[in-house]
Amino acid sequence: MAGYIYIAVDMNGKEKRGKMEAPNADRVFQALKSEGYFPIKISEQNIFNKDITISLSNPIKARDYSIFARQFNSIISAGVPIIKALEMIIDQTEDKHLRKGLVETMSLLQRGERLADAMRYQGKIFPPILINMVEAGESSGKLEVAMDRMATHFEKDAKIKSLVKKAMIYPITVGVVAFTVVILMLVVVIPSFMKMFEDMNMKLPAITLAAKSMSDFMIQRWYLVLGIIAVLVGILIAFKNSPKGKMLFARMSLKLPIFGKLIIKSACARYARTLSTLLTAGIPLLDAIDMTARIMDNLVIKKMLYDAKEEVARGVPLSVPLTAAGIFPAMVYHMTKIGEETGDLESMLTKIADYYDEEVEISSQSMTAAMEPLIIIVLALVVGVLVMAIMQPMFAMYDQLDTLAQ
Repeated sequence: MAGYIYIAVDMNGKEKRGKMEAPNADRVFQALKSEGYFPIKISEQNIFNKDITISLSNPIKARDYSIFARQFNSIISAGVPIIKALEMIIDQTEDKHLRKGLVETMSLLQRGERLADAMRYQGKIFPPILINMVEAGESSGKLEVAMDRMATHFEKDAKIKSLVKKAMIYPITVGVVAFTVVILMLVVVIPSFMKMFEDMNMKLPAITLAAKSMSDFMIQRWYLVLGIIAVLVGILIAFKNSPKGKMLFARMSLKLPIFGKLIIKSACARYARTLSTLLTAGIPLLDAIDMTARIMDNLVIKKMLYDAKEEVARGVPLSVPLTAAGIFPAMVYHMTKIGEETGDLESMLTKIADYYDEEVEISSQSMTAAMEPLIIIVLALVVGVLVMAIMQPMFAMYDQLDTLAQ
């Protein structure tokens, strides 16, 4: 949707300047007239006058969408008009991006737009799956049912994301703590002991000399260490953001020893639930596959679904390209094929989603439980080596003192 800059005046000649997103300039003209303004100038935004915003992704979380859908469903089910329902929800919405989108949506509804069209005009504020479900609900007269299903969809999606993040945050956090402990020991602890050992003219074991060399290098060449780390991180980020890098990292994430299966299972749940929701709303299969592909995080799985869409467009059943790709577990292919053969694909996809929702929860809990002792062992080994580098000469020192005492 294009952005337009306008200059308008009211009945008293007071000038108003602003920006508005709309399908075309005529829609901007009509919107201003409905507000009691006469447009003097309307021009499309270009590279020189367009607002520059930097956004890595949609900042609105799935849980915020689920709360909105659940509240909207409850209010309109009670017989409250849609505009009044939005007004009530806006007062309770905490996310500023979603609140702004709802305010603009309500403004367009007051001008006579349909709810789905008003939401579509908000750019990326509302996801396509929500807009299409609202459109289907308006067309069938079952908006409450559509919003109830969307609330469930976003709740499940938020839960899956939360479980996967929780499973991945734990080892990352422990890794950062371990790295910090090692740096502190090399920079603070080991130098203080080395000074004592040097004053006593002790012969140091190999492990202590190695630790001393590492400590000296960290203290004297810290800028070189930071520079090397910065360069490596920069190269890694640049490669990861390149087309080849994105695909490589996507493939690697699916083959990770512990996390790979969790990522695949969460993708199965998201794919099945999204596709089922869209098909239930009456969205054509090709459009539903396209929308499902767009919301997938992993590039390999995204490409698989886009390729599957092309195969389906040629008359091939969806289960065939999914089976050929070999990314999802066999159960997904078999259940999809059964759904196609029985003509009840939506129901089968829902069962797949429910099954993998439970699998993700079980796998994330099992993975966290299994990694706790493993991480503790690795941390103990890393820190233990440095502690041993300090303790060995101290034991030798105590032996010398005992010998002298005798």
